[in-house]
Parts: sequence; structure tokens; C-alpha cells
Amino acid sequence: MANKHNAIFSKLLWESAHLGIALALLLWKSLVAAEDIPDKFVDIQQAIPTISLEVRYFTTDNFVGARIDGYAAAKVYVTEATADALKRVQGELNNYGLGLRVFDGYRPQMAVDHFVRWAENLADTKMKQRYYPAVDKKNLFRDGYIAERSGHSRGSTLDLTLIAVDSGQELDMGTRWDFFDLKSWPSSTQVNGQQRANRLLLRRVMLRQGFRPLQQEWWHFTLENEPFPDTYFEFQIR
Repeated sequence: MANKHNAIFSKLLWESAHLGIALALLLWKSLVAAEDIPDKFVDIQQAIPTISLEVRYFTTDNFVGARIDGYAAAKVYVTEATADALKRVQGELNNYGLGLRVFDGYRPQMAVDHFVRWAENLADTKMKQRYYPAVDKKNLFRDGYIAERSGHSRGSTLDLTLIAVDSGQELDMGTRWDFFDLKSWPSSTQVNGQQRANRLLLRRVMLRQGFRPLQQEWWHFTLENEPFPDTYFEFQIR
């Protein structure tokens, strides 16, 4: 009987020890994940629950045609200051039945590196007709569509558009997001009056809340007083 009790006791100790190890591993993974997100960064949908996301770099519907390195979840991270300013934008738009849809915010440097490798592979043009029909891929660096560094990696730059809150329908901006073409310039006259008006509405409301626009992309805005103007972050989105 004593041997039987000893065996049961040994089994319980073994199971307890392994359960403790499993819990410790789970806790360690959780802590590692938390530590990967720097201070002063937030998940934008937690900060602004009403905001709409379409994280295409987590999908294959982007100019590369594959999920982009560093995007392990359909989330958007930004600095706290950026989220605070964007919350004011969202509140202002909601008064008119409109809201924001965000395509991208913080972008890991590994994602930028992925773009660079893709751009150097001139044979891969499977997404050309959808995202850059009028641009020769060999000129993407020259024309500034691809670069080795991105302001997105500093955490205070966003790509976004306007939607109607009741339907979720995007307002017509004249081009899709990430469309490599002169037609995507906010000042382009190749789009009609309503499309230009929609771009101007987005621009004005973003300017009022402290964002600066980009000359070449109607969807791109950076917080004027960004907290990390010289820091390019590496953490993964997950």
C-alpha cells in the first residue's frame, strides 16, 4: 500500500511541476508580448473603439500581393499622442455621420525592408494593374514610392480615409489607397469635383487636429508634434 501511495504522490508532484512550468511559460510569453510594445504606444482600436480598420498589409490585397513581414495581426498601433488627436478627428466627423477607416499606422522596419526586397525583384508584377498600372516597377525608388525608411516606423503616421458611419461605405477619393500614381496627389486635377471635395474634407479635419498631410498621397498624415521624430521602431504587430 505504501508503494502505491508513493507512486500516486510522485505522479501528483510530477503533474504539479509540469503544470507550473506550463503556467510559467504562458506568463513569460505574455510578458514578452507586452514588453514588445513600447511605452507611449497604444492599440488604436482600444483607444478609439468606433474606428474602422482594414489592415491590408495583414492580407494579400496590397501592392506586394502577400502578407507583409511584421504584420502578425490585423491591428494598428500608434503613439498615444496620435491616438488622442485622432479621437478628436473621429468625434468631429461623427457629428456629420462620418468616420475614419485606418489602413495603416505604425509600420515595423522589417515591413519596410520587405517592400524594398519586393521592389528590387522586377519580375514580380502580379499586383501592377491594381496598384501601379502607369508606373514602371524599376522606377519605384526613383519616383519615391518605395524607400528604405518610412515615417510610419516612428509611430505617428497614418494612412486613412473617410466612411459613412451608417453603411461603412468609403467616400470616393478618386483612387484606392496605396495607388502609385500622380492621380493620388491631393492636388490632382485628374479626379472629379466630388472626389476632390472628399479629399479636402479629410485634409481639413486632420489639419485642425494637428496633423500634416503629404503632397503625394491623399491618405497619408503625420502628427505635427510627433513624440519620436528620430526613432524608427522594430517591434512586430501582434
